[in-house]
Amino acid sequence: MRTREEVDATLQIAKLNPSELLPSVHCLSFGPAAGGGAAAGDFCLLELEPALCRQLEAGHSLVIRGDKDEQAVICSKEKTYELKIADTSNMLLFIPGCKTPDQIRTEEMPSNIIHTEIFGFANNYWELRRCRPKLKKLKKLLMENPYEGPDAQKEKDSKYSRYTMADLLDQIQASEEEILAHLQVLHACKIEGYWRSLEFDYEMKLLNHITQLVDSESWPFNRVPLTICLQELGPLEPEQMIEHCLECYGKKYLDEGDVYFELNTDKICRATAQMLLQNAVRFNLSEFQEVWQQSVPEGMTTRMDQLKGLALMDKHTRPETIFLLKVDDLPEENQERFNSLFTLREKWTEEDIAPYIQDLCGEKQTIGALLTKYARSSMQNGVKFYNSRRPVS
Repeated sequence: MRTREEVDATLQIAKLNPSELLPSVHCLSFGPAAGGGAAAGDFCLLELEPALCRQLEAGHSLVIRGDKDEQAVICSKEKTYELKIADTSNMLLFIPGCKTPDQIRTEEMPSNIIHTEIFGFANNYWELRRCRPKLKKLKKLLMENPYEGPDAQKEKDSKYSRYTMADLLDQIQASEEEILAHLQVLHACKIEGYWRSLEFDYEMKLLNHITQLVDSESWPFNRVPLTICLQELGPLEPEQMIEHCLECYGKKYLDEGDVYFELNTDKICRATAQMLLQNAVRFNLSEFQEVWQQSVPEGMTTRMDQLKGLALMDKHTRPETIFLLKVDDLPEENQERFNSLFTLREKWTEEDIAPYIQDLCGEKQTIGALLTKYARSSMQNGVKFYNSRRPVS
């Protein structure tokens, strides 16, 4: 155990002025755990941003997620982070109850020696980097057993897979809020405690019931009463499904205590286009536009920008054609996504490719930055095109 005299002598040898230092001195020694054969790998350090630190101090949890063949991620309730090991040339010591210089200043501790025992050590630490949630698997799981209506034969068979939120949290590398947000994007519905995606034809059947009722009642698209919809369509389909479809294709609001929905024209036109395109490899563009406009409810207007990330036009064929290309069917990883797109088409304009890479952008990343990294540009007749930086098989 060092004495004050020994400490002062050491400071003198090191040519340090005691008046420029805090009066308290930490004398370090290895305890039984650290000195008795504990390896650096026995402990893990995790570096957290202040917001995550506050969440832990408030009693919230961080969860590490990933199968054996997946790169581990760590999730808060709202966000997903990559886990990366950061090596350091300095040995990191674990000292329980250690006081920082700021704490010592605040407490105005007298000039004394604090004998501190080192509990363990590490040569690296885990750092967190914000990343996109890995949600492609979510759609894959839900599509194992899409909901086709209450009368479907498989609804009476328990062998088909179904997933609760706890099941999804156990298998999807994303936070709970990110999963819930994507379930909404997928038009998934909670049925008898299980999250289910609707089989597309069944979803369109529900939507068709609603739009026909709106037409027959001459309701404006921005004022569709929920109560009357449930009364009129309840004998045809479960009320839960009718309301769910209204939530998918409209915005709920209250007026004098009654619930109404404002139907979203773009969403309905987009779904109608998907219904038409999914049954054809390619569609003559002008014929498609004509059939599409005839297929949507009267009073709605179709526009090509409603199809971003859903369908792709080919202006180099004669006649011009259009075909189904859904962004959520493309690979999730950046390089694989670009490989897939450049395999499909050698050269892209930014306008055409943007809807298919927009979801790859991080919090501070732009489409331009992604194209610079994964593609090279060239000019043809005054138009900028992008092609792959690497050979594509």
